[in-house]
Amino acid sequence: MLKYVGLKEKPKEFLAATGLTDEEFQCLLTSFEKSYALLSPKKPKPSKKQKQRNVGGGRKSKFESLADKLLFILIYQKTAPLQTMHGLSFGLSQTQVNHWIHRLLPVLQKSLSDMGMKPERDATQVGERIETSEGGANLSLDRNGKTAEQTCQ
Repeated sequence: MLKYVGLKEKPKEFLAATGLTDEEFQCLLTSFEKSYALLSPKKPKPSKKQKQRNVGGGRKSKFESLADKLLFILIYQKTAPLQTMHGLSFGLSQTQVNHWIHRLLPVLQKSLSDMGMKPERDATQVGERIETSEGGANLSLDRNGKTAEQTCQ
């Protein structure tokens, strides 16, 4: 089962799976945490009539951290596997994969937007961005001409 802690120790595989270095991933994770807190649904407070579980009761999530959730959605976005196959990599069923994709994709999109790293949708603007970037053509189009250091600051 894929976990961030294990995959980050293998830089080549991490880059191949996510398209990011660990440094870039950490930068995105900071923004992802903020967006996740804003967009994640708040649990309603139980009324006195509802039965409440004891602390620690209920199912445990397959994702131990937000880094695992970010890894999950980045790999899905980069590789576009069938949901069943993606679930096999993370120990989830197809229905759980579908749930997490629909929950995490808006968070990732907001994170990228907040960092100014959303992909350019207008093809005419892509050429202009390459020409205006400093030091020649910057072919990393998803960053809008910004390096990881510039985006994190």
